[in-house]
Amino acid sequence: MGREAIGDTGLGEMAQILVENMPSLSYGTSNATSQSSVSNTGITTVELRNLGANRTLTLIDGRRVVSNSKSGNYVSMSTIPSGMVKRVEVITGGAGATYGADAVSGVVNIITQTDKEGFDFKVRGGESTDGGAKEFTIDASFGDLFADDRGYVFFSANYDKDYGLKYGDRQRAAQEASFRYNSDTMRNEIRTENGFQSLYETPMSDWRNRSDGTPGGVFLESSKYDTTYWYNEKGQNTDWNEERDGINTREFVQLKVPSERFSAAIKVDFDITDDVMFYSQVQWSGNYTVNDKSPEDSGDTESATYTDRVTGEPGVVKLGYIPIDNPYVPDNIRETVGQYKDRIYWDRRFTEVGPVSTDNERETVRAWAGLQGTMFDGAWDWDISASYGKFHQRQYRNNEIDVFKAKNALDAGYAADGKTIQCNDAEARADGCVALDLFGEGSITPEMADYIRVNPTLNVYNQLTTIMGYVTGDLFEMPAGPVATVFGFEYRKDTQEAVTDDALTYGGITWNLIPAFKGEINVAEVFAEASIPLLRDMPGAEYLSVEASIRLSDYDIKNVGVVSSYKLGFLWTVGAGVNLRANYAISQRAPSVNELYEPAAGDFDSFNDICADVTATSTDPGHANCRLEPGIAATIAAEGIFEDEGSSYSPNAGNPELFEETGTTMTLGATYEPTFFDGFSIAIDYYDIAITDAIDEFGNEQILSQCYDSSIKLGDDNEFCDVIKRDAEGQLEEVLQRSYNIDELGTRGVDIAVAYAYDMNSFGRVKFKMDWTHMLEHSKTVTGNDGVIKEDYVGYASYGTFEDKAAASIAWYLDDLRVRWSTTYKSSALRSLSTQESWQADMDNNTELCAAGDVDCVKNPQSLAFQELSSYFKHNLSVSYKIEMSDDSSVRVFGGVNNIFDNKGEFYYGGRGNFGSEYDAGTGRFVYLGAQVSF
Repeated sequence: MGREAIGDTGLGEMAQILVENMPSLSYGTSNATSQSSVSNTGITTVELRNLGANRTLTLIDGRRVVSNSKSGNYVSMSTIPSGMVKRVEVITGGAGATYGADAVSGVVNIITQTDKEGFDFKVRGGESTDGGAKEFTIDASFGDLFADDRGYVFFSANYDKDYGLKYGDRQRAAQEASFRYNSDTMRNEIRTENGFQSLYETPMSDWRNRSDGTPGGVFLESSKYDTTYWYNEKGQNTDWNEERDGINTREFVQLKVPSERFSAAIKVDFDITDDVMFYSQVQWSGNYTVNDKSPEDSGDTESATYTDRVTGEPGVVKLGYIPIDNPYVPDNIRETVGQYKDRIYWDRRFTEVGPVSTDNERETVRAWAGLQGTMFDGAWDWDISASYGKFHQRQYRNNEIDVFKAKNALDAGYAADGKTIQCNDAEARADGCVALDLFGEGSITPEMADYIRVNPTLNVYNQLTTIMGYVTGDLFEMPAGPVATVFGFEYRKDTQEAVTDDALTYGGITWNLIPAFKGEINVAEVFAEASIPLLRDMPGAEYLSVEASIRLSDYDIKNVGVVSSYKLGFLWTVGAGVNLRANYAISQRAPSVNELYEPAAGDFDSFNDICADVTATSTDPGHANCRLEPGIAATIAAEGIFEDEGSSYSPNAGNPELFEETGTTMTLGATYEPTFFDGFSIAIDYYDIAITDAIDEFGNEQILSQCYDSSIKLGDDNEFCDVIKRDAEGQLEEVLQRSYNIDELGTRGVDIAVAYAYDMNSFGRVKFKMDWTHMLEHSKTVTGNDGVIKEDYVGYASYGTFEDKAAASIAWYLDDLRVRWSTTYKSSALRSLSTQESWQADMDNNTELCAAGDVDCVKNPQSLAFQELSSYFKHNLSVSYKIEMSDDSSVRVFGGVNNIFDNKGEFYYGGRGNFGSEYDAGTGRFVYLGAQVSF
């Protein structure tokens, strides 16, 4: 994709430009998908074939650069100055032998300017016609020759501000929705103030999905009490209805996180002699984001992991119930609570402490320098270079709660004077403890808020040092031509360090426990490539060559050592414009530093406990093993049922026992440029990528299912049960997610590319381009306790694995006028695989009941709501006009409309603001204008 096409998109974010114009690419992370990410909010990455950003190697001028994330080898597109970009090349599948590890699914190579002269200044601004999503960009660049044209210097600077998209910017975001499919009635149901009702008989105005985490607090909300007390701005109330009086927490979620980016780069090339050239480049980028969220919502079930400061032992602290003798407890609540266990259940949003926010400051420096030249009388070229990159992320998490302090503050009583309310624990008082009043809006005073508030900070440092050299030339001559070869070496040192403050190191806060760590990987590689011509100017073979490459990599990783990547392929020019090609490649990806060495770091996910609603006689999957848990058994004995309180704590941890994953890629392709149809070309390629021993994690619900819904009896050897912790009452404390070499990831499909250029003489010229990818398979195969489980994700929007994706454009050029119309397409899809599987199981069961004449048979079951998503088109128009000035300068004015027909996709249940991130994420019609001055 060239600079002209990049500029015509009217977009300021390189990742968005590539994803919308290259169907084989999709987002790894973006500002519309990273709202809940612990460390990746604000970075933008791409991935090929939906196989993960860590398997797509992003290069700048063909060289590896430092990662911009704590979570893996992810290069953020937002760190690359857009004014520096000359073109972008995408190589799909099996590029490991050429470029090294991480190129399992392919390579995205950013090529920077090499020969531009003069000064450019560009300004661009745009905004959605519905409001919000405002963007503003300034680019400046300068290139020139010096020292009698022996030297070349190029400088580029960029400022880009994305104002984000807020909940209040879109009416659809205000729509509440909590949906279920009733397997007994085989009907779709939606939650209302009066419980679940028939979806199709309930107006959207009656839909509800609210939380009890109100700013004033909800108390004694339990089936054990006849009365629930709650507070709003009017004071205490007793007629509590969560779906009427609760709070819609989605109003705090940003649809698109705002960001501010600065970048600058300079490159200098200099011909030292006629045969030796020095080259260098330095890049700096700063990326700053603030992700505002809801104030902390806590309750009696709030728990936090911690590390004991003296012994170093791990533990869990629970915020717990409000003691009945707390002086702040109103008398009527104190009297009611005496009916059951003398403790006060509660939920409350800590509005007075302030909204939780994640403030990320990221700075990246990349630099390289080298020499290149010729030898053997110009017959061979050589290149040797060194590069260094450093990334620093400062993350500030504001307005979290110290659970230890809040627990002490709830344990309050009267001082000796009988009037002053104080914390009961003398040691806590000496530490400044302030008794906490949770009853009512505004009841938490500034002093109380200051005592329990904690603002943890995290610093991440990534460094990459590389030394690389190669020689290239014709090794010897064959009848069909010379054998072109490359021989080279590369050494890399990859270091990652996380430095955490006291709050993150020891935990006990409502955010995560994140231990500090440092690790490094060293790898030495040698590689060789050859293009061997076999036939030339023969009948049926104008040209036939074999392409071969190999790379040997020696890692200082325990279970990796020396690994090899190689590729073998051919190029066959048949004649009459027909070309055939094929490749077979083996690529390796060694685990990254964090995948190997990162200790368990806290995280919260959304998942359900398989043991929820277990009774002494329940027969749901896994319940027999669930009853063997001592805490669950005790709860059932006391209360008759085990109810899940919704813990979602799921820390992630590296695994030093990991070894390399192996990607096997096969591609077959043909291109055709008919001699009778000038300017037309078509390319068709089949690809098949299988990644064995893929490094991945089991999902939380997979772990729970493999532990409890298994033929292995609880208590016997089962590694899945080893990572699950429950408290004395059976409630989940954590489910540890550790990286493993899981069985296989696979994807197959067909790519079609069509291009046509036509010169209309005085009416200008037209260029048409279309890229289409058709996915045949996208699967994950995992071996569990009871055999192999394979799932195919083709056609599911939540995975971004559409069966068909396409991008097409037609551009008209007339003198200095350029008009471009572009369209992107996604085929119809289903929303959620797990929901579809559950519904299909209900349908199959109902079919069996009907066949047996059972009275529970439902004659006309409803199809699953919110599941079927129709095909999606997005159309864009850009116009550019260049005005030549008399002094060798020019002004180019440009503008356009993206998403002309304002297609935001269908109502997407479960998506942020009810929008799907694959369907424009709620931005809608976007209008932009800009100007560029060149001289």
